[in-house]
Amino acid sequence: MVLLTGSNVLGQAAKSPYSTFGIGESYGNALAPNQGMGGLGFSQPQFLHLNNQNPALLVYNTLTVFQVGLVAEQLDLTDGVNNQSIRSGNLNYLAIAFPVLFRKITTSVGLMPYTNVDYSLQYDLQVFDNNNQLIDTTKVTEQGSGGLTQLYWSNGFRIYKGLSVGLKASYIFGSVNTLTLNEIQLDNQLVPFIPGVDESTYSKGFLLGGGISYSIDSLFNGNYRLNFGAVYDFNGRLNAERDVEYFRLNGSTLDTLDNDVLATRKGKLELPSGFGGGISFAKDAKWSFGIDYYYQDWSTFRSLNVVDDDLGQTWRWSLGGEFTPDYSSLNYFKRVTYRIGLSQAPFFANGKKVNDFGINFGLSLPTGQSSIDLAFKAGQRGSVQENGLKENYLKVYLGVTLNDRWFVKRKFD
Repeated sequence: MVLLTGSNVLGQAAKSPYSTFGIGESYGNALAPNQGMGGLGFSQPQFLHLNNQNPALLVYNTLTVFQVGLVAEQLDLTDGVNNQSIRSGNLNYLAIAFPVLFRKITTSVGLMPYTNVDYSLQYDLQVFDNNNQLIDTTKVTEQGSGGLTQLYWSNGFRIYKGLSVGLKASYIFGSVNTLTLNEIQLDNQLVPFIPGVDESTYSKGFLLGGGISYSIDSLFNGNYRLNFGAVYDFNGRLNAERDVEYFRLNGSTLDTLDNDVLATRKGKLELPSGFGGGISFAKDAKWSFGIDYYYQDWSTFRSLNVVDDDLGQTWRWSLGGEFTPDYSSLNYFKRVTYRIGLSQAPFFANGKKVNDFGINFGLSLPTGQSSIDLAFKAGQRGSVQENGLKENYLKVYLGVTLNDRWFVKRKFD
């Protein structure tokens, strides 16, 4: 009988080690203006920005709107012994929407990341015999990269006055690559070769979702509005193909000595359904605030018919709002929209609950009917005591929104 123990789990990390679980770290659907409010958006209409949270709210976009966004992140990690800081950046979204029937039907297409996998872990694995004597030590390196991307098509339909519904179809595609290396040490001597396993999983398929929105206008004899919204994402089955390759590296030069494809498996990635809802209250174009809730059960996730016991139920709540002092003022700063929000999104990793709490704020700098959108999120994910790892992060979202009337037949005298 032998006993295996591990140490120095953090070692070195690139981006978040929490992206090792499932299909990686989810990006979500919130664009920069919504990120400034903690990701709020299930019920809150946006007239000059896309609301990508609920397709039913697209009917409020009566102009053609084009949005592009970037995200950058500063990540500080610690396992109580090791500390590391990492910076990264990526394209966050590219989206366009335009009215098909004015105030009745609006359609939108977009491209954005769906999940991200990016980590590199090193730790020592020790092997003991029955007498608790050390047999050997293995230095393990685990690396992961890639992720999934979504290309979506959404449509919003106004049914009656303040009632609208929406549908969203997404084509999900991408690959995730994982690499494991084992540097084995026997009797204080390194084995002259390093065995490793390289797995690549390619996935593609369609996901469907929908939403509903209801607004009550002109409350309290004024321009107050009460909004309700709900969304549902259907469970999906993506086609997946996984290649597993075994190889050996020269321990000195790291040249490949030999390699062999062990297996090529085909199957399904089974993604769970999810549902959420929200309520918001607003006064014309001056201010609004609201709260959202979303739930998914990732314990039903399957990867090529294999259950991932590390995952479990997840939920997220967001609380936030926005304020524009005077959108018609000659004073520029009174036309700026200011936002603030909170969010909490606990999830399961390695069979344990990981809490993720963030504070958000942002603003939109107007340029006519268009704007430059900024949002910031400072948060903490996990703890050394409960999860063996704590992440402090700062995310910066930069977006550009362009509004105009396209596809209009102009007449000249």
